[in-house]
Amino acid sequence: MTAGHKIAGRAGPVAGPQAGAGGGTVPRHVAIIMDGNGRWALRRGMSRTRGHRHGMEAVRRIVREAGDLGIEYLSLYAFSSENWSRPAGEVRELMGLLKLFIRRDLAELHEANVRVRVIGRRDDLKPDIRRLIEESEALTAANSGLNLIVAFNYGAQDEITRAVQDLAGQVKEGTIDPAEITAAMISQRLDTAGVPNPDLLIRTSGERRLSNFLLWQCAYTEFVFVDELWPDFTGATLRAALRAFCASIQPLNVEMPIEVSTPMIASGTSPALSVSWKTRNFATNPAVGGKPVKLSMKNAIIAASPGRD
Repeated sequence: MTAGHKIAGRAGPVAGPQAGAGGGTVPRHVAIIMDGNGRWALRRGMSRTRGHRHGMEAVRRIVREAGDLGIEYLSLYAFSSENWSRPAGEVRELMGLLKLFIRRDLAELHEANVRVRVIGRRDDLKPDIRRLIEESEALTAANSGLNLIVAFNYGAQDEITRAVQDLAGQVKEGTIDPAEITAAMISQRLDTAGVPNPDLLIRTSGERRLSNFLLWQCAYTEFVFVDELWPDFTGATLRAALRAFCASIQPLNVEMPIEVSTPMIASGTSPALSVSWKTRNFATNPAVGGKPVKLSMKNAIIAASPGRD
C-alpha cells in the first residue's frame, strides 16, 4: 500500500475473521469498490475502455488471490445502476467485458470450485445478459469454495427500497404487523440474503466514500482506502489491506503507514483515542504535540480524514 492508505475502524455484528489458508487470520467476507480504471488509462494516454480491460485483469488476479488466502466471500462492485449514465460507447464496452468474462472465465472459476452470485436489478437487463448471469449462477451453484459476489446493475438505495416495498406490500395485505418489522426482516429481503455482512471493505483510487454500495450491510464493516488505481491493485495490495484489517480488530505487531483522525480532540472535547499500550504500532498525532503515540488499533478511532466525501 501507499503512504496514503487509510483505515476506518468499526466494530459490530459482521462475519468475523477466520483462519486463512496460510495459517494467518483473514476476514471471512471482503468487499471491494474497484475504482480508477478510467483515470489509470487517461494517465497513460489510453482510452477509458482500455482501462476497463486492464481492470478485468486485476479482477482475475484478485479472485485467484482471495481463493488462495482462504477468504470465503469476495464481493466486487462491477457496475452500478448509476453507470448507465456514462457515454454509450463506454457502457457497450463494459457490457462486452461482462460477456467476455463469463464466457472466458466461467469454466476456470467452476474448475476452481468458485461459486458465482450476481446481485442487483435484473428486470431491466437485456435478455442475453440475464441469461448469462443465470447460467453462471446455475453452473456454479453447488461449488463450495470462494463465493464470488458480483454487484451488477446494483445500487444499495434501490436494494433497500425494494426490500421495504416488499414488506409494505405484506403490511397492506395484513400478513405483517408494522410493529413487528425488524432489521433482520429487511436483511432477508436484500439481494445479499444469506450472505454474511462484509468484515472488510476496500476502495481503490484514494476516494473515501461508499458510492451506494452495500450501505445496509456495511454498518459495522472495517474500511481500508488505498491510493492505487484498480488496474494496479495486486495480491500484495490485498494482503497489506488484510494486515491492516487484522491490526484494527486485535493487537498485532504489524508495520504499515497509518493516518489517525482525532476529530474529538480537535474540537476540544474528550480525547478520541483510547491508548492501551498493547501493540508496537506508532503514529504521530499532531493533536497531542506531534509526539509518537503507541496505539491500540482495536480501541483507537482510525478514519479517513474528514471533509473528503
